[in-house]
Amino acid sequence: MSAVQLERLTRIKGAGGFPSLCIDEVLDISGASRRDVDVITLTRNSYPRRFLSKQFFLRKIVSEIMAGTPRERMFDVCAAMKKNPSATEIDLFDCGSFCRAYGFRSDVTIHFENHHKCHALPSLFFTDWEDALLYTADGSGDNVCYSARTFIDGTLTTLFGDDRWLYQPQKIDSLGLAYGYITEALGWKMLRHEGKLTGLAAFGQPTLFDEIAQHFHVQSDGVIDSDFNSFSDMRHILSLLARNESRENAAASIQLILEEMIVKAIRILLEQTKVRHLGLSGGVFANVRLNRRLAEELPVEEVFIVPPMGDEGLVVGAGLSFLLKRDGLSHWLKQRHRLTSVCLGRDYNTNIETAVSCSPRIRREIGNPIELTVDRLIAGKVGAIYNGRTEFGPRALGARTILGHPGRAEINDILNKRLNRTEFMPFAPVVAADRAAAVFDVGPLNRYAARFMTITCGVRPEWHKLIPAVVHVDGSARPQIIERDENPLYYDILKHFEKKTGLPVLINTSFNAHEEPIINNPEECARALLDNRVDFVVTTSGVWECNKVDCP
Repeated sequence: MSAVQLERLTRIKGAGGFPSLCIDEVLDISGASRRDVDVITLTRNSYPRRFLSKQFFLRKIVSEIMAGTPRERMFDVCAAMKKNPSATEIDLFDCGSFCRAYGFRSDVTIHFENHHKCHALPSLFFTDWEDALLYTADGSGDNVCYSARTFIDGTLTTLFGDDRWLYQPQKIDSLGLAYGYITEALGWKMLRHEGKLTGLAAFGQPTLFDEIAQHFHVQSDGVIDSDFNSFSDMRHILSLLARNESRENAAASIQLILEEMIVKAIRILLEQTKVRHLGLSGGVFANVRLNRRLAEELPVEEVFIVPPMGDEGLVVGAGLSFLLKRDGLSHWLKQRHRLTSVCLGRDYNTNIETAVSCSPRIRREIGNPIELTVDRLIAGKVGAIYNGRTEFGPRALGARTILGHPGRAEINDILNKRLNRTEFMPFAPVVAADRAAAVFDVGPLNRYAARFMTITCGVRPEWHKLIPAVVHVDGSARPQIIERDENPLYYDILKHFEKKTGLPVLINTSFNAHEEPIINNPEECARALLDNRVDFVVTTSGVWECNKVDCP
């Protein structure tokens, strides 16, 4: 299995558009080409208008001419379906033209699937649960912002949020967009910098909670609703509130709104369905503080958050939905398994040595890479690990990770300056599975989620002063739990560091500068070293440093 995000290939943060580069990348990793593809799974996103079926294309052009409006370059499949209720996606979509344009065979099967179903399915497939509530929440997708499904007695049932809601008037109820509007009002980029608010919230008071809460409510069936007239109305009202309050208090307010509403909604659904496991996906669940409250306050035995929880993860769910349709639920359920890794990109290990050694300014240090790395970390240097296949999703998990000493509180400011970041969260810690419970409030409830850094938890009080660089002001951390067989280099560095210092954790932050995607190929790794983003890079073949005389 291979997967890669478009931004990793284009080097443009949040890059959008049809992912031609990604298609070729994952096929090439597998030794295949577009002509080998038998099935294409799609969601109802926007596509170039030349792929709108001729009868609907002509009708659209005539209506635009009559209205005097210019021709659009894209069309949205979901919007087109709403305007043509009797038409399916395949009726609207010119599959032949699409396949010819992108070099696929004419007999390829094209499968469309509902947005929120694509979010939900991985939260069940990558578990071994006998029952579950699958809950999704995001800005919006296929006319809804939330969905809920149950898995009980081998049956998957949708409570709300599927295609039955596709043709209804869209509800103005998105907490995801509400959070984004306040992010924007505070001067950051909506749909990109929401994590800054999550960290900042711990420094403020929810002074706007009552004013915002009066607009949202949770119905008796667990459905979230609001009284805003439109998304423009929501944006205007929330922006005015946020701009007249401090950043810290505005962040604390919308964070508490999000937590209270989602916790209440899911609590109702759990009480009604009596299930004991909770699967979460959708961009809202990138919010690790929310995920902690859901795990700790609700009557569940385990919580799992799909690691690529945002729209980048839709491709996984779309593939699973096709297999579900083709094979049936009984067979599909038998294929389920727990994830051990989401490192699904290209493995550049054979190329990294060539890339870093190309510059005369970079030298290789002689010695054991594990020992050399730990000695440098103890001395206060900042290093990066570059090893194996790159991670899929928003988190660095040991393949493209910056490492640092967790006992040095000053390292946060140093790293943020070198990486041009303005963060309010501490850096995340990585910890070995056999030491996790000794340092963090980790157990069966949240251990699986913590493998992928999708949840925060408490740090045991005796460790607060020992590892200040990874402890937030509220006493929490977002740990990554690792086993040796997943990444021996990463694990052995961690264990040798503990042996030398007595500290069983290291800093793990993503190997990228602010507003840059996580490092992908070896050339980008070498450039980061030359640009003094890190002091050294460790690979399976050695430790590499830049000559300080020559480096900036």
